Amino acid sequence: MIEPTLRARLNPDVQGIQISGIRRLYNLLPKYPGAISLTIGQPDFPTPLHVKEAAKRAIDADFTTYTHNAGTLELRTAACAFLKEKYGLVYRPEDEVITTNGVSEAIDIVLRAILEPGCEVVLPGPVYPAYEPLIRLAQCTPVYIDTRESGFVLTAAQVERALTPRTRCVILPYPSNPTGCVMSQAQLEEVAAVLRGRPLFVISDEIYSELVYDGAHHSIATLPGMREQTIVVNGLSKSHAMTGWRIGFTFAPPHLTEQMLKVHQYNATCASSVSQAAALEALVNGIDDAAPMRDAYRARRDYVCDRLEKMGLPMTRPSGAFYVFPSIAQFGIPSFDFAVKMLDEARVAVVPGDAFCPLGEGYVRISYAASMDALREGLDRMERFVRTL
Repeated sequence: MIEPTLRARLNPDVQGIQISGIRRLYNLLPKYPGAISLTIGQPDFPTPLHVKEAAKRAIDADFTTYTHNAGTLELRTAACAFLKEKYGLVYRPEDEVITTNGVSEAIDIVLRAILEPGCEVVLPGPVYPAYEPLIRLAQCTPVYIDTRESGFVLTAAQVERALTPRTRCVILPYPSNPTGCVMSQAQLEEVAAVLRGRPLFVISDEIYSELVYDGAHHSIATLPGMREQTIVVNGLSKSHAMTGWRIGFTFAPPHLTEQMLKVHQYNATCASSVSQAAALEALVNGIDDAAPMRDAYRARRDYVCDRLEKMGLPMTRPSGAFYVFPSIAQFGIPSFDFAVKMLDEARVAVVPGDAFCPLGEGYVRISYAASMDALREGLDRMERFVRTL
């Protein structure tokens, strides 16, 4: 048989990648009828009606062909206007923006454009699990900074200690998945003072920028000297409940954008034309569509955190995104085993903390993007389960 021989010729870097720990629990749900899922970051709000109508109009107008590789100029212009109004970020739509197939592709093309084998990428831990596989596929090494004792936020001293001559990039994923923590302006300024002028890049993943509950969102790219070495990635999945539309963006100086566009061009050609039409409507006429969702998430956050505190589960209260990351260390059970046991016995699913790198062990992630009814019932079940441990 030739199959074993062919298996041996598969890319070992790909074979070494594990399925996302987030999906491991989510994929178990069909085996548990009636289970409540507090797992994935899927807003329970529908895409705004006016955005859906714009997509329908695009289809009826036969706007179903290839667009410019970087996306339509109208959409890139709208994306730049949105960032300028919301966060004070200034970019040129002609040569500093790429429209991507979600932020996932945005991160991929950024890393492939800036990394070469042997480089190191510094990032906080616990952290969203999709970065590490992309770093390793580039034959590079992720260098995790333990943020458990600093409120799950990188400090300037931590970053400085982690830098080596091999450091090519630092990732700032704030507001954070899985912790919901946010970097303040002062914290960003301290980190910028360490990174400014060094021969390395900064990736600022700001996909949850519209979901900040306490204070405002700040981007390191607005700070003096940081725009030149920073790539900002953002998108509409969370802000406009458009996860399935797959629209993201990169914002970076022209010399960086030019190289990333090459990767995007051969990887995807362009983002969906119909989704681009929907995104244009979202950014122009739905600039504040996130506000009512943000208010609802804030109420859910407060409810979830109050319930967890009454259960005796320690946590850092999230200031953004729609996740909370309570500690389960007191039970002495590995986070994956805890999550499976709770799903099996209580029919409620959360994500084990080890999905977010080894530094997440001893925690679980709860998504409060679920409806309030689901949160009430899910937390009732979780409370009963916790009492049995």
